[in-house]
Amino acid sequence: QVELVESGGGLVQAGGSLRLSCAASGHTFSNSAMGWFRQAPGKEREFVAAISWSGADTYYTDSVKGRFTISRDNAKNTVYLQMNSLRPEDTAVYYCNAVINGGRWFPVGSWGQGTQVTVSS
Repeated sequence: QVELVESGGGLVQAGGSLRLSCAASGHTFSNSAMGWFRQAPGKEREFVAAISWSGADTYYTDSVKGRFTISRDNAKNTVYLQMNSLRPEDTAVYYCNAVINGGRWFPVGSWGQGTQVTVSS
């Protein structure tokens, strides 16, 4: 029912910045909290950031606090992840999804294709 398309990834030097976008189709976007996840080679997918349906509340995993900012534009059905001061350990495929809070943030929809972020030393 909801299709998610991530974009904006690329290759950057350590210390650089990228802004990821997640475009959602469907009619439930504005009613859903949204989150970003990432999966590095050889590692399990991990939670990165989440934003409430209104955009008033945001949440981040410790490793990205102060460097990443999640935002959303409900009129455009789009969620963003501004990533600054990138580090090599941020290298991963980044995915977005609708999320629900059950003590932790859980993805509730199908995964999109993701967008590759590569940070070189």
